[in-house]
Amino acid sequence: VQLQASGGGLVQPGGSLRLSCTASGFTLDDYAVGWFRQAPGKEREGVSCIASGGMTSYAGSVRGRFTISRDKSKNTVYLQMNNLKLEDASVYYCATRKWGSSCAGMESWGQGTLVTVSS
Repeated sequence: VQLQASGGGLVQPGGSLRLSCTASGFTLDDYAVGWFRQAPGKEREGVSCIASGGMTSYAGSVRGRFTISRDKSKNTVYLQMNNLKLEDASVYYCATRKWGSSCAGMESWGQGTLVTVSS
């Protein structure tokens, strides 16, 4: 049972990246999947969540710029990040909770993927 986050990289302000959270050993369909981020010296914060029922939510700082989606055929949840800002630079993590209606109390965490925003 493993979660794999990928897709991070270096991007200029205003650019885009798509992060992927892929599960192996279990199916993500029945899970709430959340994206979180933690920058050096800062607390981890929730970025976006897709509940097991499909409802999505976003932190205010990313709403309108980030989009979370689920591809059941690929057992993957994506985070499309557009119009990236310097303050979006962070290590991004995905996490899951079975039958979760929200992304509170996540049960399993993947390793992080680094997003660097720099001109």
